[in-house]
Amino acid sequence: MQIPLVDLKAQLAAIRGQVLEAMTGVIDSTAFILGPEVESFEREFAAYCEASYAVGVGSGLSALVLALRAAGVGPGHEVIAPANTFIATISAIVQLGAWPVLVDMNPTNYNLDLAAVEAAVRARTKAVIPVHLYGQPVDMDPLLDLARNKGLVVVEDAAQAHGARYRGRRVGSMGHLAAFSFYPGKNLGAYGDGGAVVTSDPELAEAVRRMRNYGQSRKYHHDNFGDNSRLDSVQAAVLRIKLAHLDRWNQARRKNAAYYRQVLQDTELELPVEQDFAEHVYHLYVVRTPRRDELLDYLHRRGIGAGIHYPIPCHLQKSLAFLGHGPGDFPHSEKAAAEILSLPMFPELTTGQMDYVAQAVKDFFAGRPA
Repeated sequence: MQIPLVDLKAQLAAIRGQVLEAMTGVIDSTAFILGPEVESFEREFAAYCEASYAVGVGSGLSALVLALRAAGVGPGHEVIAPANTFIATISAIVQLGAWPVLVDMNPTNYNLDLAAVEAAVRARTKAVIPVHLYGQPVDMDPLLDLARNKGLVVVEDAAQAHGARYRGRRVGSMGHLAAFSFYPGKNLGAYGDGGAVVTSDPELAEAVRRMRNYGQSRKYHHDNFGDNSRLDSVQAAVLRIKLAHLDRWNQARRKNAAYYRQVLQDTELELPVEQDFAEHVYHLYVVRTPRRDELLDYLHRRGIGAGIHYPIPCHLQKSLAFLGHGPGDFPHSEKAAAEILSLPMFPELTTGQMDYVAQAVKDFFAGRPA
């Protein structure tokens, strides 16, 4: 049996007709840049996120950069972010000339450690980026209280958490701004790059709109310098189709995660812990074992597309050597990076496929040959 880490073909099979019709409609209209499809998707996605505004941009990285820039982050500022995240979170800070202040993770849920965030706040701290890693929300209430008390901007990195809820509230609706990625493999993925900034502040939304489009307030009126970072109309059309299915797909992911827990609970793997305040949407199903590399090779030999997200914490990346960190600075993040393994996870995953994965895991720990 061959089981991919993510199966986009299975998803496409169910919506192919709708997608092709929507894409053809954009092509026939020739409204390729910031047209009606983008405007409609922005309204629909904002409503879905329980926020007032969504601004479509070119990628998840652009969403982070533009959100931070709209919030006034720039040279001389410090921004707190987790050491165990995809590099885009930290790259956005650096691109604006600000200084990333990294903190370790909570070893239970892999999200940033709130006590470490509080200890990291200094005079130059401007913002904090909670990353809802793997699809599980950060414990936002104490973080928002801290931010209010310290006068900090909160920019949610929701690139892996489309549709997740924290104490009943949608991820993306709680910070001053939120950044989403629509990379194809995401829970809500386009058929190319794309992203969005979500906010309920009209001034921040307008600032992002200008900055994504050369700083224009209207055509040829450039109030400031901006980027060319616009969500394509074709991608918006695809996302509108997919958004209507997102809750159902997320429920399928949650059901699959529950089945994995059932069939893997008696193995030596450390399984994900869903916090009582969270509705996890399982963008990734991440397990742990000190024998990770051996298990990964074994699963690959059995045709199982497991992966690692992410094998090197940000503070040990060559691009961030200027921060002056080294091994041992963030021990929880480093230990996790050596042990985490993502098992196949997508809405169309069958119980038969998960049984096959579970049996392979059991065979590995029993010492049976692949």
